[in-house]
Amino acid sequence: MTDQYDVVVIGGGPGGYVAAIRAAQLGLKTACIDRMTSGAGKGAPGGTCLNVGCIPSKALLDSSEQYEAARGALAAHGIKVADVTLDLAAMLKRKDKIVSDLTGGVATLFKANKIDYYHGHGTLHAGRKVTVAPANGGGKKEISAEHVILASGSEPMPLPSVPFDHEVVVDSTGALSFGVVPGKLGVIGAGVIGLELGSVWRRLGSEVVILEALDSLLPTADAHIARDAAKQFKKQGLDIRLGAKVTGAKVDGGKCTVAYESGGESHELTVDRLIVAIGRRAFTDNLFDDGLGIERDRRGFIEVDDHNATGMDKVWAVGDAVRGPMLAHKASEEGVAVAERIAGHKAHVDFNTVPWVIYTHPEIAWVGRTEKELKDDGVPVATGMFPFAVNGRAKAMNDTGGLVKIVAHAETDRILGVHIVGPRASELIAEAVLAMEYRASSEDLARTIHAHPTLSEVVHEAALAVGGRALHKAN
Repeated sequence: MTDQYDVVVIGGGPGGYVAAIRAAQLGLKTACIDRMTSGAGKGAPGGTCLNVGCIPSKALLDSSEQYEAARGALAAHGIKVADVTLDLAAMLKRKDKIVSDLTGGVATLFKANKIDYYHGHGTLHAGRKVTVAPANGGGKKEISAEHVILASGSEPMPLPSVPFDHEVVVDSTGALSFGVVPGKLGVIGAGVIGLELGSVWRRLGSEVVILEALDSLLPTADAHIARDAAKQFKKQGLDIRLGAKVTGAKVDGGKCTVAYESGGESHELTVDRLIVAIGRRAFTDNLFDDGLGIERDRRGFIEVDDHNATGMDKVWAVGDAVRGPMLAHKASEEGVAVAERIAGHKAHVDFNTVPWVIYTHPEIAWVGRTEKELKDDGVPVATGMFPFAVNGRAKAMNDTGGLVKIVAHAETDRILGVHIVGPRASELIAEAVLAMEYRASSEDLARTIHAHPTLSEVVHEAALAVGGRALHKAN
């Protein structure tokens, strides 16, 4: 007998499991299918983010930052630590425990919300029938649904000229579990993933060289932010080589020699480990049958309308598998919106206020559009910038690099973009997101009282600077 559901979600990442929880909260009989498997061979809902992405990478970023501080940065605070040693195995064990705690937490939420969880691969067929191939083997099970949400996520993008051997040449997943700190580490790609992973292993002792095919660093970020970040990365010892187009790689004797072209010349780089981090692509393998009316665009993303509906009736798609930024919080908001629309409520996602964060040190975060984008579209803008260097809290933390930049409409003063590089940028950006959601002006932020001494005062001063009246710097 085929089990019948109101909603079946295929994929248990931040888009899928959140959609399932919200659907269940709204009184819909819900099932979630996810094939992610833990090292112990058990189901591990949470998707790439919880298992091999956002969470483990942030755990290592924080651990590596603590290690680097103990090796020298604490001395500025009058704290002297002798004989600092690295226990990499313990660090990785801590990372793994955080992952298992959180994936276990998702499983607990499924039970609490009476969501049926299937550990396996789901495939959609005509009539919204779904077959589940169990992850640990066994016969397939068929279930059916009134609505189906496709939330299959994404996977690391391979570079054809640099095949993985998953030992010396790895993707972002492999880079989270090196058994030893590489003496020399190569990273292909200076995007979010490449910069974060390069930062982790540099702090732990690797000599890191990042090869980026583009001629500029972080081209999607505001130019002022990207330039400031580049200076700070260089001071830290990250060797970022722009305009470096990789043409091949060869593994021999436990090392990898990477061939690349730069400035019209051919070069080689020999490293102990190589991370390929050139981006991610939608994962839709065996997700649905052909001929159902569900289409993919030229980049492989499932085509959806403004409300995430596909071309098949009552079938939706969210997260990394569809257009828009590949961000966990964007996927979650889409999942919630779809669940609410299924239940008959009005819901939408405002892509203009999706925040971006890069968890390097300093952190980089932004929301909205850059000054260049706006000017290219003929939008008159006024900008205000303020550095962390003169902020009392930043000085107390001994963490004064970076700045906040606010871009507002020159005529209406509405905030159109906020860009931050500096300490706790990932937290500070929330104020900017809220301001833009409420369509605030820079004057609104300038007239909002910010506690002293806090890092948020830099946001306040940047808002004041839009009108040429910053208090703690010359205008």
